Amino acid sequence: MEENNLRKRRKRIRGKRFWTVFTITSVVLIGVLFAGVYIFKNTTYNHIEVVTNYGNESTHGGSYIEYAGGVLEYSRDGIAMLNKRGEELWNQPCQMDNPIADVCKEAVAVADQGGTSIYVFHKEGLKGEIQTTRPIERVSVSAQGIVAAILQEEENPRVMCYDAKGNILVEHKTSFANTGYPIAIDLTQDGKMLLVSYLCAQGNGVVSRVAYYDFDESKSEKDDKLVAQKEYKDTIIPTVYFVSKNKSLFVTDKSLILYEGLEEPKEKAVIKVNREIQSVDYNEKYIALVTKNSKGTGYELSLYRTDGKQLMHVPIEAEYTKMKVSGKQVLLYDESKCAIYNADGICKFQGALEMQVLDMFAISGANKYMVISAGGFQEIQLAK
Repeated sequence: MEENNLRKRRKRIRGKRFWTVFTITSVVLIGVLFAGVYIFKNTTYNHIEVVTNYGNESTHGGSYIEYAGGVLEYSRDGIAMLNKRGEELWNQPCQMDNPIADVCKEAVAVADQGGTSIYVFHKEGLKGEIQTTRPIERVSVSAQGIVAAILQEEENPRVMCYDAKGNILVEHKTSFANTGYPIAIDLTQDGKMLLVSYLCAQGNGVVSRVAYYDFDESKSEKDDKLVAQKEYKDTIIPTVYFVSKNKSLFVTDKSLILYEGLEEPKEKAVIKVNREIQSVDYNEKYIALVTKNSKGTGYELSLYRTDGKQLMHVPIEAEYTKMKVSGKQVLLYDESKCAIYNADGICKFQGALEMQVLDMFAISGANKYMVISAGGFQEIQLAK
């Protein structure tokens, strides 16, 4: 009996030792992991290394947008899908004076701003072509390829919705005297709701109206499909978009306004900027702003979550013509110079890239980026 008790006691002691060692080891490993993450997030770099150079004659100096795991290039002469090595997957010749594009999941619409052509693509190629009756001002596309467009007309501009083949789904006539002039639009991913920003004259000032339209036949009984409308005096709202299925954002000339809900949208947050906004970019999680410095010289970079929480606000030493939110980072670039900030406001890199940058974006891998230049595609990595 005593021998059995002794064996049990020894077994308990060994068990306690095992769990003690296991706990200490786990704590140490977790500490090392957190320390590694902290160091990685806060490390700055002073030069770049070209990991791979994909020389490519298919880049023609057009505009580029990340799309379906690759890159969409659109220019006055055509639209091409490229993989991340710069290899052309398909090409759609066309003639456009001023191409603009909008992407939603695996659908993309490329329109001739000021012209009458809209091309709708999925990742395999052309899905349909739309010919409008009036010049195009803005476009938005849903994941299924439904396209909303603002068509110019001096007195009665129109907001139109088409399927990918060009069939008219909705035709909404507007006027500066009644609804106001439409200046911004966005569709939900399912194409069932449309957000429109109107600019109206009122006395000696202006008023912006933002309208929510529901095209779901089972929900909207009104002929004009209007379900909600918000009004802001002495304010211009040049950008509106759906952050997610039930969240929307208005970017005004002086603030960011966040709404939640679709049938009865409620204002959730107002972020007053109080500085001249130079540029805006966003993705599903973040909103970045470049503004004039509050002291009158230079610029400032701010990053917000789509719930309105500010993540960073830092001064910018140089002037950049382009800004992009890529993943959890903000990329600023202009010709051959570049600055990269993470969401904590740490400037990971600032300097020359030694190439004429047309576009760039973050890719998988530690501190890796794809740069599109006149010479092709370059995969680069930040280095000490």
